[in-house]
Amino acid sequence: MLEFRDIEISDKERICAALRCSDFRGCEYSFANNMAWRRLAGSKIAFYKDFYICCAFDTDDGHPHFVFPAGHGDVRELISVLRNYSALQNSPLILTGVTKPVLDILYELFPEQFSIVPDRDSSDYVYNSADLIGLAGRKYHQKRNHIARFSEIPYEFSMITEKDLDDCIYFSTQTYNEKYPYSEGSIIAEQFAINTYFSYYSELGLTGGIIRIDGRIAALTIGERLNSDTFCVHIEKADTSFNGIYAAINNCFAKSAAADFRYINREEDMGIEGLRKSKLSYHPAFLVEKNIVTFK
Repeated sequence: MLEFRDIEISDKERICAALRCSDFRGCEYSFANNMAWRRLAGSKIAFYKDFYICCAFDTDDGHPHFVFPAGHGDVRELISVLRNYSALQNSPLILTGVTKPVLDILYELFPEQFSIVPDRDSSDYVYNSADLIGLAGRKYHQKRNHIARFSEIPYEFSMITEKDLDDCIYFSTQTYNEKYPYSEGSIIAEQFAINTYFSYYSELGLTGGIIRIDGRIAALTIGERLNSDTFCVHIEKADTSFNGIYAAINNCFAKSAAADFRYINREEDMGIEGLRKSKLSYHPAFLVEKNIVTFK
């Protein structure tokens, strides 16, 4: 029987071992992300043999939603266990974040036993690192112009160290207090996630960058190695009163943190029109297309 519980920092070694084994490129497959965003949909974790399982329980349809587990072992047996658990919750087995490689496995093992719904809003944007670092060619002309205008302001970019963490938390909190009322669950969950990233910054093995103007933080970003060839950017926040600051923090961080990676995953757009437009404007190499799979 699966036993679900809250994720803890002490779970990192076991979970990361399973994630490395699968080497998935979706942003769900990050220990830091799973820990930081656990409040968004009431996520809990469990283990089955050498598989790591993350499940959202606070869902719109009231059914548990499982991220396709990472790890190693008998997938047919694993799916049987998940189906039995779901049945006890009066639910079909629902898998989220299912990419094409996983679909291929499911088609082979369980033909005609499930339905598929594309989940465009959850698809990750993946870029060539060289593109975000060099911003070469006509397609990035506007980004170079934004950075040039921003560079007219004296600023300092640096990688985040322990001494910057309190300032980062203050900047994030101040930004949200000015823009949002603390009434929407998703906003509260995001602020909780950002606070978790900074509270466990070293333990999570994160890398971050900041821009300071007149000594004060005006932009920050955080990311980490996601798999063998991909760096993932988890958050990026900036004071938009400075024109071009987002383009600047994006480029500075790519140069400093992701030069040794082939790809940069900048996560999903959540169906937010402005965010989708912004992510597309950087010309992704491809999307990590995701699906929701429901077993019959």
